[in-house]
Amino acid sequence: MSFLVDTDTCSANLKANRAVNNRFLQYTGGIYISTITLGELYTWVLRAGASPKRRQSLEELLRDVVVLDFTEDIALKFGEVRAALFDRGSPAPELDLLIAATALVHNFTLVTTTLRISLTFPGSGWRIGQFRSGKESRRESWRS
Repeated sequence: MSFLVDTDTCSANLKANRAVNNRFLQYTGGIYISTITLGELYTWVLRAGASPKRRQSLEELLRDVVVLDFTEDIALKFGEVRAALFDRGSPAPELDLLIAATALVHNFTLVTTTLRISLTFPGSGWRIGQFRSGKESRRESWRS
């Protein structure tokens, strides 16, 4: 089983949330992050006044995950989902949507500590999980 973990989940891991840390250990080799998440994590590390320990923690995390590049297929999926959401009057946060599109293209379970994004994406086969609770739910996807 493969998981794409979002920025909030990575942050919980970096802040030593025990449940999240245990899941990272449990699924070693099957955890991925997007370059979007990596950019958000670098923002956190490079903030003025950030402890050098943040950078070290991020480097340790990067040894345990696979970073997925943003591709044309992901851009297309993002465009499809975003257009549909706009058409029905419910746009989603763009960075969350880019991360979600990455999970959809790779057919990975998206792991998030905030389910706000899971509630906005229609289709069939969409998988959302939480490392804190261990729950996974099926949502709709944009796979045709």
